[in-house]
Amino acid sequence: MIRSLWTASTGMAAQQLQLDVISNNLANVNTNGFKKSRVDFQDLVYQTLKAAGTTEAQGFQLPVGAQVGLGTKVVGIQKLFDVGEMKQTGNPLDVAIEGKGFFQIMTPAGDVAYSRDGSFKMDSQGRLVTSDGWPVQPEITIPPEAVEVAVGVDGTVSAILPGQAAAQQLGQIQLVKFANPAGLSSIGRNLFQVTDAAGQPETGTPGQTGFGGLTSGMVELSNVQVVEEMVNMIVAQRAYETNSKSIQTADQMLELANNLRR
Repeated sequence: MIRSLWTASTGMAAQQLQLDVISNNLANVNTNGFKKSRVDFQDLVYQTLKAAGTTEAQGFQLPVGAQVGLGTKVVGIQKLFDVGEMKQTGNPLDVAIEGKGFFQIMTPAGDVAYSRDGSFKMDSQGRLVTSDGWPVQPEITIPPEAVEVAVGVDGTVSAILPGQAAAQQLGQIQLVKFANPAGLSSIGRNLFQVTDAAGQPETGTPGQTGFGGLTSGMVELSNVQVVEEMVNMIVAQRAYETNSKSIQTADQMLELANNLRR
């Protein structure tokens, strides 16, 4: 019975972490470009009472063994990078990626981070930046006198300047993809950081093979499904309650054993 106390406690701890992840998913349901997380569980080691295939004294071989599991653990919390829904904004500086790829963002520390959030703005120097003022890479500067700005499917940023009939190309947004995007590390601010698990970043032009195209005037919303998260929350809560009931039952059985009289 002591074993059951510790086994059930691992289940409660795992479901508590599951609820923490669900809460973060729901908290970011309206965060542009947010990618939901999923908890992956794994069973713990087993105590072998009898090994399968063991030969008994009578010469018979046991067809099955006897093993008792010792609980569960969280083996990983994985980001799911399926594309979220698109929302039309009409702002030409809002850019959504339809498919694979990440925007490149230069951080104040001089490192490149990666994002799916394409709600870009212009800073005082006319640079294309994030909501935090961090510039998009490669850096693109829009002249303050520009009359009309447009972002093409291939990432080409162009603008019509006063006195000119044709649009002038100002630069091109490049995308980056990874062999294993789930291996990226979230650092907040809608940004990801490269790790060895993600693989080397591969840069390419939007719309090319393996890269999504860009759509101007739209932003990618969170890929969190509220109904799905609510169902997961109910399942986690019931699993937590069931494990707590196991602890209560084991405690009651221990109490009965302690109160035995001759």
